[in-house]
Amino acid sequence: MLRTRGVDVVRDGRYLLRGIDLTIRPGEHWALLGPNGAGKSTLLALLGAVSHPTRGEVDVLGRRLGRVDVRELRAHLGHVDPRHPLRSPLSVREVVLTGHAGTIEPDLYRKPAPETVDRAELLIATLGMTALADAPWTTLSQGERGRALIARALMPSPRLLLLDEPATGLDLTARELLLDSLDLLRHQHPELASVLVTHHLEELPESTTHALLLRGGERVAAGPVERVMTTELISETFGHPIRITRHEGRWTARAAARRAPER
Repeated sequence: MLRTRGVDVVRDGRYLLRGIDLTIRPGEHWALLGPNGAGKSTLLALLGAVSHPTRGEVDVLGRRLGRVDVRELRAHLGHVDPRHPLRSPLSVREVVLTGHAGTIEPDLYRKPAPETVDRAELLIATLGMTALADAPWTTLSQGERGRALIARALMPSPRLLLLDEPATGLDLTARELLLDSLDLLRHQHPELASVLVTHHLEELPESTTHALLLRGGERVAAGPVERVMTTELISETFGHPIRITRHEGRWTARAAARRAPER
């Protein structure tokens, strides 16, 4: 599904990524974790065929970046960005339908086919948004927008879903609704692969299968979550003692307690 070999990204003489090797297979759901400046967004841009590496190889859905029309390739990717630039008061249904053509605004000269509308309605229902299908975008909460954008990203039936900090700015209820939706989606589409970028372990769905830890543009660890999401490796990644616990499939992270100074 995705493969990088020896990938470097250099900007103005500075390494944003160095020597990244990664393989993602169908049905795997990866968490991409690391502190600010770790290179998470840079790597996601490579995986989404938005940018190219300085050195190394990036294969997306079996196509080598630099040897393929990235516009055609992006049609098979679903990219969820909570900073979606829409400003007009489109309804949720209209926003989801724009995912079919990968546009921001609807095509005023082309009416969507009935089967396209049916798929939009199905995805809206899957993401728990049926009651808000006619609600204007400008009135939605951040969490409601996040679920609408996931439905939009799924319109072209992508093989790969990329989620760039989808829980940013969400309150507790909105975050849990979003994560429940992702778990349901992954269950319903077992061949779908996904990569979710976050700073916070609490924002990872139960269905997460693998993790890649980045620090300073370099890989700290990568592999199944049971092996990678450990107190030792997370502490190394974030450069601070952090205790990791997992309960009913979800993670929590707490900084190691500091001892009060003796008097």
